Amino acid sequence: MNRPPFSTLSRRWIVALAASLCVSTGFAAAPERPLPSSSVYQLSLPLGDQNGRSVKLADWRGKPALISMFYTSCEFVCPRIIEGLKRTQRKIAEDGLPTVPVLLVSFDPQRDDAATLKKAAAEHGLNDDTWTLARAEPRDVRKLAALLRIQYKQLPSGDFNHSSVLILLDADGRIVGRTTVIGEADPAFVKLAEKTLREPAGK
Repeated sequence: MNRPPFSTLSRRWIVALAASLCVSTGFAAAPERPLPSSSVYQLSLPLGDQNGRSVKLADWRGKPALISMFYTSCEFVCPRIIEGLKRTQRKIAEDGLPTVPVLLVSFDPQRDDAATLKKAAAEHGLNDDTWTLARAEPRDVRKLAALLRIQYKQLPSGDFNHSSVLILLDADGRIVGRTTVIGEADPAFVKLAEKTLREPAGK
């Protein structure tokens, strides 16, 4: 029986082996680094956003983000929280840095469904590219507020007493800054956000 020359067989075997190695190892994704123990993203918290999509806290991993809590029927304090976030975001962008995403989670999931959150986003001129207004189950709202050290209490009227704070997270979800300045951009908070944006992820 005639057989191909040994050199031909060798070349075929080498090509097949190389292809196998490329498939099995060459394009495998590098494992993601474990989250720091202090990361907010350690909290497994299902959220629903203003577009009816299911999201989770860890979806914001990879770059710094701003986070706070509010409720849409609030007439005084919460609009100032939103304005403070808008001005902070705008000032950072004016200084030539990437737009910082914002996550706002409602204290009032019973009334703040997706349609209500969507309406609030439109009323405040918040674009879907960088702003997420979200709701969670009541027990999860309590967990997140405790983790962020935000105090709140529902009143008989249905309104909420709550602390007002803007929180800066780094790319891995660690709290690196807080401000109680609302309605405007806090210069010290903006400076810290810009410093955080310039730092490499995972530092």
